[in-house]
Amino acid sequence: MCDFHHSCTGNIVCYHGAVSRYLMYDAIVVGARCAGAPTAMLLARKGYRVLMVDRDSFPSDIMSTHYIHLPGQVRLQRWGLLEKIIESGAPCIRARTLHFNGTAFQPPDPPLPEGVSPDTLCPRRIVLDKILVDAAVEAGAELREGFPVRGLVQDNGSVNGIRGRPRDGEFEERARIVIGADGLHSTIARLIQPEEYDTKVSLTFGYYTYWSGVPDSGMHIHFFHDAYGVLVFPTNWGQTCIGVGGLNAGFQAFRRDIERNYLKIIDRIPELASHVRAGKREERYLGTADMPNYFRKPYGPGWALTGDAGYHRDFITGLGINDAFLQAELLVEAIDDAFSGRRTEEEAFSHFENERNRFVKPTYDLTVKMASGETIEPMEFMAFGAAMTAMIPA
Repeated sequence: MCDFHHSCTGNIVCYHGAVSRYLMYDAIVVGARCAGAPTAMLLARKGYRVLMVDRDSFPSDIMSTHYIHLPGQVRLQRWGLLEKIIESGAPCIRARTLHFNGTAFQPPDPPLPEGVSPDTLCPRRIVLDKILVDAAVEAGAELREGFPVRGLVQDNGSVNGIRGRPRDGEFEERARIVIGADGLHSTIARLIQPEEYDTKVSLTFGYYTYWSGVPDSGMHIHFFHDAYGVLVFPTNWGQTCIGVGGLNAGFQAFRRDIERNYLKIIDRIPELASHVRAGKREERYLGTADMPNYFRKPYGPGWALTGDAGYHRDFITGLGINDAFLQAELLVEAIDDAFSGRRTEEEAFSHFENERNRFVKPTYDLTVKMASGETIEPMEFMAFGAAMTAMIPA
């Protein structure tokens, strides 16, 4: 095998005797879904040369809570993508109702910037992720699909590239920074092994599927005294996504007969159960009990983590997409500050970590409490709303 030789101006690389031309990137983003694609898009809009890689191709689906909280919606509007989501057929959700053992509660809308609707959205990920990926490419990011990352290029303790093995051979690409936006089971995090803190084991499990023939009455979240719950929301193609869940200890018993146990929980809500049994299940059941709670140190020499790769919480509060969008903006600001010299790299990325934690720690703590099956008081939901309001960009 030939040795790798690289300079910032002329770049030729050998792989198993085959010579190919390669160019230096400012950033390589590993993962092209709701954390990686916005990060790549925003960097490209600032004029940086960005390579975005993903093991999947697009459009494709992925397990998700679907929900975009209002701060995420405001960011989509600011990025010029909100109308595309709405035009995809994702219904605007005006009514959002929490049910506690027969008592219903509708959280008030938070203060919003002028011209922003309080309606929320729950698009299918096969739709949302494709829109985000296309926006990144339109902004100038290069996309390589079907590109699993196998290793990192490192020099004197600093990450400066990736190695991948797509179908057409082995490739190596270099950049000033490698960004792991590749989800809960991040390859980049596994290779780097960053410090984790404020960790909690997986506390709950959940299963969901999609139904036609269930009327759209907005979003409903039902909490029961034994810590089981039901989530109902409308999504694309006139379908309704219905998920059920409970404490992790019940996972093995539940999965022994998924459909029977799923319907048994829904039967606790008679009106919903009648619609479900008269409707049609459109897809298979999807579920998991793999929902650890953690913060990871999100940066180091030549690398950064964002989205679920850097911070993850239980699905019960549906924060994944919202927090991914927030982190995309914070991380791009840090990269731009560091690359432009406005701050040192340590100052810029330390600020990114601190701001991420400042915004998400209140909702993280409530999420963990909810997932533990503890009683949540109405005032705590008000505090949750205040924390979400703080995430809304001006």
